[in-house]
Amino acid sequence: MLTFDLILLLFAAFAAGFIDAVIGGGGLIQLPAIMFYMPGADLPTVFGTSKFAGFMGTAWASVKYSMKTKINLYAVIPAILTALPFAYAGAKAVSSLNKETLKPLIIVLFSGVAIYTFIKKDFGLAEPKQHSNKKIISMALLAGAVIGFYDGFFGPGTGSFLVFIYVFLYGFDFLQASASAKIVNSSTNIAALVFFISNGQVAFKIAIPVAVCNIAGSVVGANMAIKKGSGFIRMAFLIVICSFIAKMVYDTFF
Repeated sequence: MLTFDLILLLFAAFAAGFIDAVIGGGGLIQLPAIMFYMPGADLPTVFGTSKFAGFMGTAWASVKYSMKTKINLYAVIPAILTALPFAYAGAKAVSSLNKETLKPLIIVLFSGVAIYTFIKKDFGLAEPKQHSNKKIISMALLAGAVIGFYDGFFGPGTGSFLVFIYVFLYGFDFLQASASAKIVNSSTNIAALVFFISNGQVAFKIAIPVAVCNIAGSVVGANMAIKKGSGFIRMAFLIVICSFIAKMVYDTFF
């Protein structure tokens, strides 16, 4: 039976899928919505349920982007290879470090990303930089290590941060950067999802309908991103990053 709370959750999942397909950051909407809908659930189950739905939407968006956008595998596959072990290392580091103390640093980092993107008007809109395949692979290995550790240690904003890295290092336009980020994100999420499922920490009765709505949002978001191009994605990127910064500031200081 559809209740008002369930309708809100499904709407949030659609919005999360849309945002995630365009630029990443959908978890900022979907995770709090699931926490609100499942107030008595333990946190691993909430995270597992959200991860399942988010992965389904991101995986679909990855396929859609791959069909419509040229993917530089030299920039993607090495990033996946280093992101996986470094995500595990980041997750282990959480137990020995207090990530709450790093929140102000994360705020500064993303504020710098937002300011740089806003000031540099052609950022993500100009022609890609010309690099040798060897340099592309080297940069991808480094990018995968950085983003993998960040995802394992902290998590929120990973997709958007990865998009920025692809634009900054490679000179990709926002469309190609978003497509590449989706593939890396989908791959690195598999390990976490296997862990959650194997430990019974996915509430499938909720995860499946949420996943369906997330996929629906991804369909609309990916189609719009491909149709509108990099200018639209750049605008969405700035909105998502600024929203993330505002949420982090509120959570940290209020």
